[in-house]
Amino acid sequence: MIPARFSNPILFALLLATTSFAAEKPNILWITSEDNGPELGCYGDSYANTPNIDSLAEKSLRYHRCWSNAPVCAPARTTIISGMYATSLGGHHMRSGVTLPDNFSTYPDVLRKAGYYCTNNSKKDYNFASEDGGWDDSGRTAHWRDRPNGNTPFFAVFNFTVSHESKIRTRPHQLKHDPAKAPLPAYHPDTPEVRLDWAQYYDKMTEMDQQVGDLLAQLKVDGLNDSTIIFYYGDHGSGMPRSKRWPFDSGLRVPLLLHVPGKFRHLAPPDYAPGKVSDRLVSFVDLGPTAIGLTGTKPPANMQGIPFAGAHIGPEKKYLFGYRGRMDERVDMVRTCTDGRFVYMRHFYPDRPYLKHVDYMFQTPTTRVWNEMYRAGELNAAQAKFWQNKPVEELFDLQNDPDEISNLADSPAHREKTAELRNTLQTWMRETLDLGLLPEAEMHRLAGSQSPREYALRHKELFARLSDVAFHSMDQSNGYSIQKLVKLSTDPQSGIRFWAVRGLATRSATDTKRNKALIAASDDESPSVAITACDGLLSNASSSTRRNAVERLIELADVNRHGHFAAVAALNVLDMNANLTAAERKQLESLPRQAKKPPIRLGKYVGKLIDHATKSQ
Repeated sequence: MIPARFSNPILFALLLATTSFAAEKPNILWITSEDNGPELGCYGDSYANTPNIDSLAEKSLRYHRCWSNAPVCAPARTTIISGMYATSLGGHHMRSGVTLPDNFSTYPDVLRKAGYYCTNNSKKDYNFASEDGGWDDSGRTAHWRDRPNGNTPFFAVFNFTVSHESKIRTRPHQLKHDPAKAPLPAYHPDTPEVRLDWAQYYDKMTEMDQQVGDLLAQLKVDGLNDSTIIFYYGDHGSGMPRSKRWPFDSGLRVPLLLHVPGKFRHLAPPDYAPGKVSDRLVSFVDLGPTAIGLTGTKPPANMQGIPFAGAHIGPEKKYLFGYRGRMDERVDMVRTCTDGRFVYMRHFYPDRPYLKHVDYMFQTPTTRVWNEMYRAGELNAAQAKFWQNKPVEELFDLQNDPDEISNLADSPAHREKTAELRNTLQTWMRETLDLGLLPEAEMHRLAGSQSPREYALRHKELFARLSDVAFHSMDQSNGYSIQKLVKLSTDPQSGIRFWAVRGLATRSATDTKRNKALIAASDDESPSVAITACDGLLSNASSSTRRNAVERLIELADVNRHGHFAAVAALNVLDMNANLTAAERKQLESLPRQAKKPPIRLGKYVGKLIDHATKSQ
């Protein structure tokens, strides 16, 4: 019976339909592909052949600027699964296995409590000590079809690996894309090897596109098209060198499509329309909170992302952030900020080159030929840049320089933009308690039995100081004086001492106050402080000073005495800066190649560094 106040049966039917839609929970399908940026037809790439994804884009909202926050898989996935910046958990290094705070909830944990059947097919790859993730099922057979009740809403992730970096270099391969027509970025040399790698990458993108089409066909066969919200995104930039692993836009920008079927349009973003392009800035930290919001649930307070769809859409972001920590066996620290047009990069190891020897990366032909041509002096300035040391800061205009070649940080016309993004980045690092402000070994040493996140929350005032000292110590033009750094090198806080000593290590080796402070710091109780002090002493003219620094570094490189992370840091310095003698290389070869109980997935890095340091000099 129609209630008296609804005399019009058509209006009453519409009300019932609307109420039913609001009460029904959507299924959610996430389709991800590995190691690919927006090299797709729907993103305007005429060389790409991706008809299935292009077809999905025609009925989806396409995001113009989505960042993966980290330019490599494990930190990026750590960001997604937690809804937090990996830097806030200490999980920003490639393969790091950090512990999490007690009662920590991932987004699958929240979705399962909301009644969802959550599957992951199949990669986890989180930088946590435990890789559970909170799934009902995770593996190569995980599927929405296995839900216990056909009416149970599902959240399903399918991850396609055919586009991964390792597939670019797999030979033999029958090319389908013409290498002669491959679009090359300005920083890559134009050689047959480079063209072949790019062409094969696009071939793999086409194969991945077919897999996406097959999965969407399964959804249609199951009659789920009208009840499933679909996301498609890549997990970071392409697997080609200077994309993957580097927080340029080329390493962080990924494709993101969002399809919302008609019955759930009330959950779509305000600017949603099929085939439309959204200029809203979004990033991986927002994905988990967005999925939660699509179920009508409010994201947990600890999550830092902002939902861009669902019942709890937040305000649009003015900036996105990116981060690079240790990449496999190579120590580094870079932070990035963009307003959508300009990209600001802050380098905390400006005394080291962009591209260092990472064993896995050097298996790609492009990497090897690029490095060989640099050593032979056969590259132009744009191509040679990435084998050289870095400036402290960089600013790029994506509108006029999409390959991010021309650094505008010192341009008078861009002084205000540089300052704006610099200050924004530092504020973000301070407010999010960026654990990269502590070197990796020191982060674990200070945290002890508690999680790094819990340590940071209990020492917020320290991170305010750390951000200031880190920014001012490494900037020789506008930063701290040597006198100020010498004073800070004896600070009670080891993290402060580390950055002060890092700053001193990059100053002139002829300064006696600098040298005296570094010699004292080489015996610091913190291995991280001692390692960076020895790094600075290697540049001294005195043979005895250099010899003492090498001996101390070899001692600190003993993984069973000082731990895995300290050994990796010490070996980085020995490999890149020590110019070892034959006797010193022999000492290094006698060191243990891995800890007796190495951290999860990290055991081989010490051995790789020893090999490179003893065989390449």
